[in-house]
Amino acid sequence: MSFSAFDRACMAEALRLAALGLNSTHPNPRVGCVIARDEKVIATGWHVAAGGPHAEIHALQAATSGVRGATAYVTLEPCSHHGRTPPCCDALIAAGIARVVMAVEDPNALVNGNGVRRLESAGIVVESGLMEREAEELNAGFMMRMRSKRPWIRVKLASSLDGRTALKNGQSKWISGEESRQDVQAWRARSSAILTGIGTVLADDPEMTVRTKDAGRQPLRIILDSRWRTPPGSRILRDKSTAMVVGGVGIEIPKELAATGVRCLPVPLEKGRVDLGSLMTTLASEGINEVQVEAGANLCGALLKAGFVDEILLYQAPLLLGEGGPGLFALGTLESVQDGTHLELLESCSFGSDMRLRFRVRNTPN
Repeated sequence: MSFSAFDRACMAEALRLAALGLNSTHPNPRVGCVIARDEKVIATGWHVAAGGPHAEIHALQAATSGVRGATAYVTLEPCSHHGRTPPCCDALIAAGIARVVMAVEDPNALVNGNGVRRLESAGIVVESGLMEREAEELNAGFMMRMRSKRPWIRVKLASSLDGRTALKNGQSKWISGEESRQDVQAWRARSSAILTGIGTVLADDPEMTVRTKDAGRQPLRIILDSRWRTPPGSRILRDKSTAMVVGGVGIEIPKELAATGVRCLPVPLEKGRVDLGSLMTTLASEGINEVQVEAGANLCGALLKAGFVDEILLYQAPLLLGEGGPGLFALGTLESVQDGTHLELLESCSFGSDMRLRFRVRNTPN
């Protein structure tokens, strides 16, 4: 399908607008819309938050002139079902839009081509695939949840140049610099949830909140704690509305922990540890799109070996910590280089004296 330079410019703007909802649309996808006629943009909009108007509605309401006969550029297939808001397809049809150009179809079973069919049945020309890769990247978590019934898993790590995340005595503050730690806050803010293990909670007593001046929605903080050992006074439990402890089904939850009012979610265990497959299914059913893992080598390694790591954020500091400290992933002993996990480097950039490397895991089976 051939698209003009103007088409591409409009979709690029729609994607820029969609990214304005990076931190706020959970559990909905980030979507932008541009309406144009005669190669002139007449309205724009983006989805701000779940429960509010979708991008197409914002754009239609913002139009300074009639939109009949215009083209709507949308980063995701317009919805065709009643949720918390009416179908966007109906609004586009009623407004007299003549053409819809979308980046990618919505894999949500409630939409998934139904939007296209409804628009086309009303005589609207629908074209798809413009800047599809960029649109997929923007909503990687939503797409993963709809297609694979699990969240997108991003592992955040900070290490020395020799691959240590702490000294042998456990000291790790601070391997990375202030600029890197601020960047981590931005990645936390876009996440649906932050995931850690009981080992990290017991060792470091982290809070794991988004600490920025404009922090709005706080992601859910999830502790994997198969035996319910989380201390009731842990800092991560201070805001009980955004914290959850996941432990073993059939194991009694301590009265002190239950008395805090924090949500305790029992799930099946596998060899004494939280069954990661069951966890992924549960998180997806609760609308969790993106999970940022901030944990030790054991949990990171278990997730990687189970095929649930999609992306790695590695902040590498220019220092050497010597032998004995923990590494990045506990993967056991491999027999061949070919058995290793192969990564694709997506980007590298500097934050102060640190280097941030972002990798995509290439051989993820799940």
